[in-house]
Amino acid sequence: MHRHQLRGAAIAAALVVAAGGAAALATGSASAAAAGCRVGYTIASQWQGGFGANVAVTNLGDPVNGWTLTWTYANGQTVTQAWSATVTQSGANVSATSVSYNAAIATNATVSFGFNGAWSGTNAVPNAFKLNNVACTGTVGPTASPTRSASPSASSSPAGPALKTVRVFWLKPTDVAFDQRYPDGIAAVMREAQRYYKQELGRTFTLNATVVEVVNGEHDRNWYINTNCDPNGDRYWCVVGNMHQELMRRFGIANPDSRWLCVGEISAEDPGKSGGGASPGWVTLSGHDADGGAGLNGPMNRWYGGMVHELGHGFGLPDSSSTDGTPMSASFYSYPNTHFSQAQKTAILNGRYGSFLA
Repeated sequence: MHRHQLRGAAIAAALVVAAGGAAALATGSASAAAAGCRVGYTIASQWQGGFGANVAVTNLGDPVNGWTLTWTYANGQTVTQAWSATVTQSGANVSATSVSYNAAIATNATVSFGFNGAWSGTNAVPNAFKLNNVACTGTVGPTASPTRSASPSASSSPAGPALKTVRVFWLKPTDVAFDQRYPDGIAAVMREAQRYYKQELGRTFTLNATVVEVVNGEHDRNWYINTNCDPNGDRYWCVVGNMHQELMRRFGIANPDSRWLCVGEISAEDPGKSGGGASPGWVTLSGHDADGGAGLNGPMNRWYGGMVHELGHGFGLPDSSSTDGTPMSASFYSYPNTHFSQAQKTAILNGRYGSFLA
């Protein structure tokens, strides 16, 4: 991960874990399959009229290849966007179906997906789930009859974040209140970077309809600052490293990942010690960048230039060796009066993520 230090957020998460029955064999065997699962449905963030949720499905029974999780909403909620599953809805009934890269669930393994939704009045958590039409019961036992589940085709892609896009996360620790300025501000920074890349390259990257995925973190700020960190060593990477590992685990994202170029920002920082940076496929930034995007940490051109710089690393560029007028040097502080060199433009367009630009 490239090191680049940039000097110089209220709804609590609701987590309900429902124990239940899961799935069926992916073969046509005459013998019954042991079935059982556990479903964790997390309301990761909530605001007036909308919410984000994460769902984790743990298979307690025999291996599954191809799955559909179903549930029913009691209060009129609707799913508006999903990732890592194909989600459809008919009235109150919701179905989430596996995609090519998470169709198989080994015994005791977990797969996850997420979605954004709309609500009004009440946003109660569903209390019953079915996996491959087997009711969740919290026990492991034989199904009445085995079911053949076809694995999705290799061409399947997740609903929600389209492939070959720049996927953006704001991770909010448990002791940070939701603040709409953060997703809105970070989205504005991304749109300005998108405009700049179009200006410079004649092509630019695609952002998703929901530009910033709000993620309710699993820990408080202190945990992200101090865990997996040598108190007597270099603490620069601790916060963003912990965020990076959590996002990859929870959303099934690799480092790098051929499906998306990812940007993660976390509202946590050890002042003067935490930083951020980028490498091909990932940008990871800590609290001062999140604050900057939200308009709380100095002039916006500083944060526009910083994002252009880090995305340059995400697209595969190294730092410039001197302050040379390009955004890959300290010249990014002069944004928008900075420009990619022809060599940098060529390297981006011919690089690993050049096909993301259109």
